Amino acid sequence: MSNRLLPGTRALRTFEAAGRHLNFTRAAEEVGLTPAAVSYQIKEMEQQLGIELFVRSSRSIRLTPAGAVVFEAASEALENLQRAVGRARKMARGSSPLRLSLGARFATNWLLPRLPHFREAVPSLELTFDITDDVRDFELDDVDAAIRFGSGQYANARSDRLFETTVVPVCSPALLQAGPSLKAPRDLLKHTLCHVDCHVGGQAWPNWPMWMAAAGIDDFDANRCVAFPEASHVVQAVLEGGAVSLAEPAMIESELRQGRLVKLFDIELAVMPAFAYYLVYPESGQFDPRIQAFREWLLNEVHASPLSETGPAAPAAV
Repeated sequence: MSNRLLPGTRALRTFEAAGRHLNFTRAAEEVGLTPAAVSYQIKEMEQQLGIELFVRSSRSIRLTPAGAVVFEAASEALENLQRAVGRARKMARGSSPLRLSLGARFATNWLLPRLPHFREAVPSLELTFDITDDVRDFELDDVDAAIRFGSGQYANARSDRLFETTVVPVCSPALLQAGPSLKAPRDLLKHTLCHVDCHVGGQAWPNWPMWMAAAGIDDFDANRCVAFPEASHVVQAVLEGGAVSLAEPAMIESELRQGRLVKLFDIELAVMPAFAYYLVYPESGQFDPRIQAFREWLLNEVHASPLSETGPAAPAAV
């Protein structure tokens, strides 16, 4: 068959999405077209190839046997192309800089304050960032290494455990001085309580009902809590002075050291004990001097900055 008769990449992407979802509407949402445009592109492919790809009914679609063969080939071809583009982008960047994928919270609150240390320790290595919590494929995506919170088990990759994490109650000094007294955990019931509402690996992030149970308070009314999808929103609510929140000490180190936030009580709640923050990189990264230089600095930085240095809990307000 002449190459002139083969569908273009856009049409293959549309067909692959339709074949995977078996639904033109969901495929349209994925590729950024209307359902009618998806249907039109599929018909064009069928006319171009002289093959019926889908059996259509009023309620559903399904691949024909011939369509299933083309779908398998299209999926494989698109994945191979994506991997080739990922490798090409890394080649175009050359040996430098190192592209690191990490979440916004870790980037802003843990890594960014330490970048001056990194530049002093490894002045020849430049870092660029891919800010996301999505798991990246090192072969498909233009990423050299990643920092992720999870189990540390990633296919075809190496993981170095950095540190596990906890959540503790924190508030602003202004609230501690002017608000209702906070002599005991039960006094928290007089305050607005905030926490992050999310799941990681199918497990709920620690919240106030969990913390209250650990503190021995079994009559806590969870309806009084304010939940946010992002940790940054929780910390902002505390900094503005009107709430008490559960936060990770590791992610608010600078605020605790500067006295902008105050840790309350000595009850820390472990965040999914089987999970931790990890540096993750492909198997080939063990031979990449850029990854190894960053790895050595990162592990030294973790060991040199124990999280316990954020300080003890604040004395109870009187």
